[in-house]
Amino acid sequence: MTPPSSPTTSPSLAITPPVKPTPIVYPDSDGKPMSDNTLQYQWIVLFKENLEVQFGSDPQVFIAGDLLWYPVEGHPEIAKAPDVLVVFGRPKGYRGSYQQWREDDIAPQVVFEILSPNNTRAEMSRKLLFYHQYGVEEYYIYDPQKNDLRGWIRRDGILDELDSLQNWQSPRLGIRFDPAENPLKVYGADDTPFLSTLEREQLRQGERQRAEQERQRAEQERQRADRLAAKLRELGLDPKIL
Repeated sequence: MTPPSSPTTSPSLAITPPVKPTPIVYPDSDGKPMSDNTLQYQWIVLFKENLEVQFGSDPQVFIAGDLLWYPVEGHPEIAKAPDVLVVFGRPKGYRGSYQQWREDDIAPQVVFEILSPNNTRAEMSRKLLFYHQYGVEEYYIYDPQKNDLRGWIRRDGILDELDSLQNWQSPRLGIRFDPAENPLKVYGADDTPFLSTLEREQLRQGERQRAEQERQRAEQERQRADRLAAKLRELGLDPKIL
């Protein structure tokens, strides 16, 4: 008698674990230097630091220098690092980069670029196109070696170049420019000039010296009055009734 055949065993199905998507990396640096020379760096710091002073009491104004801005999630290849950017409506604080989708999708409203001899016309044209495409409202370029200031303002959806910036006042920042001066003069919303850290410190020292001189004059006047009162008392006179 033929023994019954054993039941056919189906091969086990291999279960492939789900492939985890590779996380997208948004670098904090583009590998380029912040500036090419001391003059360019000086002007980047001048704009950035004076704007920090002007908006220091407003917690919802974020200002940064040479920070990579990524406007589109999932596309780290779309990025620019403005020399100075200003964002209204976002809190101050540390960022490795400005990832717009993590910032209530608020684009920087104002951008500054300070030119160096290494900047090419093609490069600056690409930057203008980028800032136009991704929502910048005001864009300023300053060439400190030529003392040449140019500006664009968003009108009817496009960045339109300004004919003149002589005494132009930024709608967003409230600052104004005097490009007729060489070097360029910039004035804050309270009409005080933008100052370097050294100039600001020299101004503070001058104010302290004037205050000390005024204190010394007041002390000398008090001592003179005391001596006069003492002399009057020696003569039998009451200085209080004189």
